[in-house]
Amino acid sequence: MFVEPQPTPADLEFEVLGIRVRVSAWFWVTAVLFGWAGCQALSAGDQRTLLLLLVIWAATVFGSILVHELGHALAYRAHGQSSHVVLYHLGGLTIPDAWGRRHLRPSQRLVVSAAGPGAQLCLAASLIAALKAAGYCVPFPFAVVSGALGLYDGHDYASILVYALVFFVVSVNVLWPLLNLIPVPPLDGGQIVRDGLLTLGVADAPRIAAFVGAATGAVVAWWGFSRGEPILGAMFAMLTASCVKSINAGSTPWRRWN
Repeated sequence: MFVEPQPTPADLEFEVLGIRVRVSAWFWVTAVLFGWAGCQALSAGDQRTLLLLLVIWAATVFGSILVHELGHALAYRAHGQSSHVVLYHLGGLTIPDAWGRRHLRPSQRLVVSAAGPGAQLCLAASLIAALKAAGYCVPFPFAVVSGALGLYDGHDYASILVYALVFFVVSVNVLWPLLNLIPVPPLDGGQIVRDGLLTLGVADAPRIAAFVGAATGAVVAWWGFSRGEPILGAMFAMLTASCVKSINAGSTPWRRWN
């Protein structure tokens, strides 16, 4: 599942901050399919609005995942290792270029893993702060937090498209990095658990992290299926099965590229 896809002529390639980025054509297809139901609900049956919302959604997903992967890539660079980014149907990968030339310590790998979701959360926090400073309300995904911080108070947006852009950017850059920090491999949270234990000198850290991943993944999968979120449930069910398989095989399914 989490393997770099083969390049195709339909891929988009460019550089950001000296970091090579490749975007698989399937990335766009998956992004549109994933956002179809939400955009359709916001469009209220207007086909032109639906098309515009899908474009805004796809652009938000692209920009957000790119920020996430650039966070990983810049953390690699800070530790003396170059890398490149691939965006594909399951999200993104940051892959070191200097294969085998530099072995990062567990504490350094922990920083690399945390840098991706950290970059997204910083983006969301910056946008929220800017909107509140300008006097606008913020469509935050957690009602309890919104009520406590008064995020719903403020000016409304000029159009449904502007509202959708703000809602998409805030939601994707809050919910997705938090989801990614769940301690289930190969999510960043699972790698943080493993490398945190290794940093503390725990010899059996990979196996312990795999047990944590299997238990946590099973809970999240059950929650997803029971709350009408079958995609979330199926994803974590597969991740749980991968963790269980790794425990039985005596290895882990989530070795970082370096």
